[in-house]
Amino acid sequence: MEPSSIEPFCGLLFTINSISLPVAISLLVMLVLLVSSALISGSEVAFFSIDAKDRETLNSEKDPKSIRVLDQLVKPKKLLATILIANNFINIAIVILSTYIINNIISFGPDEEILNFVITVVVATFLILLVGEVIPKVYATNNSIKLAKFMASPIFVVGKICSPLSNVLVRSTSFIDKRIKKSGTEISVNDLDHALEITDIEGVTDEDKKILEGIVKFGETDVKQIMKSRVDVVAFDESNSFNELLPQIIENGYSRIPIFKESFDNVSGVLYVKDLLPHIDSGEFDWTSLLREPFFVPESKKIDDLLRQFQESKVHMAIVVDEYGGTSGIVTLEDVIEEILGEISDEFDDDDIVYSKIDENNYVFEGKISLVDMYKIMDIEGESFEDEKGEADTLAGFLIEKSGKIMKKNERIKFGDYLFEVEAADKRRIKQVKITRKPENENE
Repeated sequence: MEPSSIEPFCGLLFTINSISLPVAISLLVMLVLLVSSALISGSEVAFFSIDAKDRETLNSEKDPKSIRVLDQLVKPKKLLATILIANNFINIAIVILSTYIINNIISFGPDEEILNFVITVVVATFLILLVGEVIPKVYATNNSIKLAKFMASPIFVVGKICSPLSNVLVRSTSFIDKRIKKSGTEISVNDLDHALEITDIEGVTDEDKKILEGIVKFGETDVKQIMKSRVDVVAFDESNSFNELLPQIIENGYSRIPIFKESFDNVSGVLYVKDLLPHIDSGEFDWTSLLREPFFVPESKKIDDLLRQFQESKVHMAIVVDEYGGTSGIVTLEDVIEEILGEISDEFDDDDIVYSKIDENNYVFEGKISLVDMYKIMDIEGESFEDEKGEADTLAGFLIEKSGKIMKKNERIKFGDYLFEVEAADKRRIKQVKITRKPENENE
């Protein structure tokens, strides 16, 4: 068969030769290599796209292919090394074979070495990228388990063949890992909070999502924001007799009670009510001998650190002190846990109403409610309040901070999209506040 001459653009000249038997065999081998490259590349995406839920599915199936897939995933570094070694060897073979095929099918003129090089590189690169990378990885993304099962046995065989080389690669990466300091990606609390807002996790209820949000914000909340203020704390003077003390303990129903000497700023101990049980019928006795050492924490302490200290010290209540050493209030283990799980109530809790919801945009709060609890009840972020609250941690404190005085009954103040109206107050504090929120659909 006479070779045909083709004169392409730019006046370049080359001839297309007839396909000989060696070239035909090479084309067939080339096709096998491209398919192998596609399967190997796709298996990389398939194996490493399998998540925890997929693993549970594979584990429940109990068939040999599923078990082999799970066995491969036990050593991910070795699996990745095996796939990369096999893929690189196949791609090198494709480049060499494509060069041989092109040089035997096309005869270039003596001055057309550059054209020869360009065509060879373009053809080989195009075939590897399209057939060996893009198409299989797109398919593997949508059919990860199916492809992983199909490739589990071939990858196992290739792994055995490439084991010496893959072991060297795995050991070298371990060597590097030990000697190079890993720099973790710094993700702020705001980034995590935003991720929770935009992520729609299937099967996660609103309650579960609130718990996740509580965990995210847990480390940035301090004790002052969740403590019970000193004006609401039930505490007794150690000068009280046992007969005077007992009725008050029964009336209030708390299991742990701070005891002070002369003033609540001088807490001398904590009385565990269970310690009194053996002495119920003893009449008068020195009950102060049962007091336990109080555990003091500053207002600025973060509650994640406090939880750790509660666990280490095996105590459930701490006395919160300000920068001058005065007692600000108390905080309990229950208060800390409620920041994650939400309100925890038992049969001994009083059903004190600290707020009432009139409708979606109108609420009535007690002035002593913490800003953190107000955010939760109104389902708002509260960032604007946090930026402007100053040293305040309660709703009453916030209004005093913004107005510069103790507001009187019926006085109002506007902040952002919220209108605050004092419904009850005295000369010392704001007792009750109505909050009206501007409806979202209301025009400016």
